Amino acid sequence: MTNYSFIIVVKLLVIFLIFVSPKEILAFYDRFGGYAEEPIGPSSPYEVLMSPSLEAAPMPTQTTLLSAFEKTWEAACNHQGKSKFYVPGGKFLVGAIQFKGPCRTESTMEVEITGDLIAPTSIKAFPSNQWISFSNLNDIFLYGSTNLEGGGEVEAWKSCKKSKCDLVTSLILANVSNAIIKNISLSNSKGFHFRLQSSRNVTVYNVSISSPWDSPNTDGIHVHSSSFINITNSTIGVGDDCVSISTGSLDVLVSGTRCGPGHGFSIGSLGKVKNEEEVRRIKVQNCTVNGAENGVRIKTWPSSPPSQASDITFDDILMINVSNPIFIDQEYCPSGSCDTTSASLVKLSNIEFKNIRGTYISDFGVNLRCSSVAACENITLIDVNLNGSKTLKEKLQQEKFSTTGRLNGLAVFNSTFN
Repeated sequence: MTNYSFIIVVKLLVIFLIFVSPKEILAFYDRFGGYAEEPIGPSSPYEVLMSPSLEAAPMPTQTTLLSAFEKTWEAACNHQGKSKFYVPGGKFLVGAIQFKGPCRTESTMEVEITGDLIAPTSIKAFPSNQWISFSNLNDIFLYGSTNLEGGGEVEAWKSCKKSKCDLVTSLILANVSNAIIKNISLSNSKGFHFRLQSSRNVTVYNVSISSPWDSPNTDGIHVHSSSFINITNSTIGVGDDCVSISTGSLDVLVSGTRCGPGHGFSIGSLGKVKNEEEVRRIKVQNCTVNGAENGVRIKTWPSSPPSQASDITFDDILMINVSNPIFIDQEYCPSGSCDTTSASLVKLSNIEFKNIRGTYISDFGVNLRCSSVAACENITLIDVNLNGSKTLKEKLQQEKFSTTGRLNGLAVFNSTFN
């Protein structure tokens, strides 16, 4: 059977499918002529041809452009050879779109997005809580110089501050395995910027995420029910958690990543609903937190049902003027109106804070606010050196190290809190 190299290009309404075989074929789709194939002369496997008449076509509507993306994805996903989905340079206004698998490709499905994708500003334009999603896929490589612009400042953030937030996540990977996400940017999402859900073996590398410090619920990367996740060499500055790792997540590594502004690197929140899956083997290392509301944090709801989080390590973290650099908060209640009639039943154990250094501006350098019922167990601090950056008078009033609730097995080695 002949192997084909397959590339797909979206340019306004023009979609080119280039097949490389002993006889090269150019296939394209446009709104004027539909889908067609014709022989072309010798060319590179990745040469893109643009018809002048089509280049001059009017700007497509959002609906038409969505249709073009969907048709292109369907063709790429169903191709049995090598396949690549490519969006060239430019700016594209794109509504909610789902790239669904499984695909029939024989090797890694490449998705290269060079142009910037811009979301509609109205929340009503989204039938669900997602903008761009990839689902039910195995072996995918998503990369490019694109920026996914969410436009949350126009409507979503304002409505969120007045009432319950209608969260629309900019990019979702759901039930995806063996994936690499590299060199893309996301900005001003209406809700979470990037969510990994029920996914496995995913590497996120050199991703840039940004929104203002006061943009509500704009987590940078949220990991939920996923395993073997590697987030590395990325830069995140948002209005909520830079990285949040939630229920059912196992074997997650965050490294070489800068956070700020934002709410730091967080485990949780945990314990909001019954029968939550455990969180285990999480490591955050070689990271910097600059000007964030929290540094490294574990948060669970009060009056929460039983669950557990264990084997968590925060190692080699530089804090620069951070509030709450080390924070276990088992009374997490951002709204201020939670049920506090009983303590959190989320069990936290085997947690290590190692080589954490820098400056803080809050009342506490270390705040271990544990449950009064489900005791924190085996909490270790090694080589933790934190300095308050307030005036001398204010420093005298600071509590450097605070513990509340039940705590079984606290060890502190070679650490200073000034």
